[in-house]
Amino acid sequence: MTIPFSLQRLDHVVLRVRDVAAMQAFYCDVLGCAVEKRQEAIGLLQLRAGDSLIDLVDVEGKLGRMGGAAPGAEGRNMDHLCLQVLPFDRETIVAHLQAHGVQVGEFGSRYGAMGEGPSQYLSDPEGNVVELKGPPD
Repeated sequence: MTIPFSLQRLDHVVLRVRDVAAMQAFYCDVLGCAVEKRQEAIGLLQLRAGDSLIDLVDVEGKLGRMGGAAPGAEGRNMDHLCLQVLPFDRETIVAHLQAHGVQVGEFGSRYGAMGEGPSQYLSDPEGNVVELKGPPD
């Protein structure tokens, strides 16, 4: 059977979070997202990340309570999210992250949607792993 559609890109990722304000500050002030939409009634904040969205769901809100326990040391709600960034100058990126007190992780060349290329791991304020991915080599 032929699939009646073709996948184009990641539309959005949803993170269940304990501190929406801290997460908004990180994703907006450090990584450059912009607030797209607030849906207070269900505890959802949507952030624009290029062509995609990063949704922050308050674990104490209507949607968040449906997901069970908050993310923590005993388990995470995802492995990591990957954001493609241009230009990719590792030294400049790391200096920017460190200036904001961000926990910088492992650097390496990894395969992504556009091919093999530079990749920098970091952690957001709630311990979610974020990968900043450069263009293919």
